[in-house]
Amino acid sequence: MAKSANVYARIEPEIKEQAEKILSTLGIPASNAINMFYKQIILQRGLPFEGKIPDRTPTDISVLETEELHIELEKGYADRKAGRTKDAKTVFSDLHKDYGL
Repeated sequence: MAKSANVYARIEPEIKEQAEKILSTLGIPASNAINMFYKQIILQRGLPFEGKIPDRTPTDISVLETEELHIELEKGYADRKAGRTKDAKTVFSDLHKDYGL
């Protein structure tokens, strides 16, 4: 099929530069990447990734005052006692999925 349709989009220059640098390393022109994205939308019958707002962001304990840290530790202890825990493999898998780490 001949490529005859144009897509015009305005994006942040830094985002464009970073993405095109990665695509260049992979040897994929931006137009091919956009075409691949559109094909995935068709195949998935929606966005090919989960578009959601996280319930909350992880707590950065390095910025907490001593009392705030104790409160967070108490929450963790209470969760442990109540059986609201996950094994490490599941936690790391969730972090990778939810935050792209």
